[in-house]
Amino acid sequence: MPKLVTQVLADGPIAQVKTAPAKGQPSVVLITLDGLPATFLRDPAVSLPNLRRLAQQGVAAEGMIVANPSVTWPNHTTLITGVYPATHGVLFNGVLQRPGLGLPPKTEAKKDGRELVAVPTLFDFAKQAGLATAGINWPCTRNIDAVDDNMPDVPEFFESSTPGLISDLKQNQILTDELIKNFYKYSGTVRDDMWTAAATYVIRHRMPQFMTIHLLNVDGVHHKYGPRTPGGDAAVAYIDTCLGRILDAIESSGNAGNTTIIVTADHGFISIPQSIRPNVKLKQAGLLTTSGNRVDSARAYAIPEGGIAMVFLTVPESKAADRQKVVELFKDSEGILSILQPAEFAAYGLPDPADHPGMADLILVAKDGYGFSAVATGDETIVESDTTLGTHGFLSTNPKMNAILVMAGRGIRAGASFGTENSPGIVRNVDVAPTIAHLLKLKLPQTDGRVLTEVLIPQE
Repeated sequence: MPKLVTQVLADGPIAQVKTAPAKGQPSVVLITLDGLPATFLRDPAVSLPNLRRLAQQGVAAEGMIVANPSVTWPNHTTLITGVYPATHGVLFNGVLQRPGLGLPPKTEAKKDGRELVAVPTLFDFAKQAGLATAGINWPCTRNIDAVDDNMPDVPEFFESSTPGLISDLKQNQILTDELIKNFYKYSGTVRDDMWTAAATYVIRHRMPQFMTIHLLNVDGVHHKYGPRTPGGDAAVAYIDTCLGRILDAIESSGNAGNTTIIVTADHGFISIPQSIRPNVKLKQAGLLTTSGNRVDSARAYAIPEGGIAMVFLTVPESKAADRQKVVELFKDSEGILSILQPAEFAAYGLPDPADHPGMADLILVAKDGYGFSAVATGDETIVESDTTLGTHGFLSTNPKMNAILVMAGRGIRAGASFGTENSPGIVRNVDVAPTIAHLLKLKLPQTDGRVLTEVLIPQE
């Protein structure tokens, strides 16, 4: 594999190697560039030299259809399970908690992977097969012993990371006490730099056979400024340099010829000049009450997930009447595209609320250009967006939610085309896990996807 655009930042001294990388062993490195839309790969105004060179060496999809809800943790979980949220159970960037009848639910991110994910993941199957594993900033992996070198995507993640990995990163000056202390005060660029340095350290020093890497800054900048803005374009250009560093590390690991590289994302992005405040409308209808900035009670409460809002009806005795009232409130409201009822959830890969305690009773779907806010104060139900000018979370039937997918390296038939006769160039993110399992000769007992055989070299 030709050497790609060189790294621009140091990834720690290579001299202090404790364990040699495994050579001759098949490896798969799965990298997500959070919030990178499929259209960016072919947009000449977007700077992605490393990703494009990788695509030239392998294959690139026209688009990858993501799972609902099109947010980070559910889709990262689909990528390593091959099943939709209806099966793996992750619906938010955390776990829904219900404090009691008539009270607003909330989400909690500080949860272990086993509390979040209802099915085994590729990490579990790889570990059962005796393969070495690693995860850098990967969601829903806290305290998962199937990940040998683990730095999970969770608040206060240093406390949940593998102690040996943290020790090695400190010894190699990749982590410092100051960086750990101030990590969340620093910019997303600094955080992605650290995660990239940690990933390249693991690759160079002890190349695992299954590794996941999640880089996050593009998502944060797209939320703040919107996609295809000067800030957004700069974030994309920077993340490509991080990708280049990872690719260089693979090239120098001694195992490049045996490594499959998969670069993808969890969702696309949409600019949202307008923000919908459904909880204000629910308050005006007498379905929730507030004091100051606090919601005191709520027979109905909306939790926003970008382009959708999950509406929870919290009082069983009045649920039927409250459901009808919510539908009447929003069916002709500005910015509302549709309202989904439980009978429709399965078609979108979502569970029935009767089967999943974290599932909503209704889903509000926004039109393009609108996003949802959790604000319940004030009287305005539609406001101009200010601090959030871009979002995702829209139904995956919206092509703007499609994510990138590039594969190259071992087992990939360079120049092949993704998709089927009925859907050329388009794949689904449930197809990624079965394809990885095939490459590593693992068996997934349950999957909603398929092996992407059209881009693979037949195995002997």
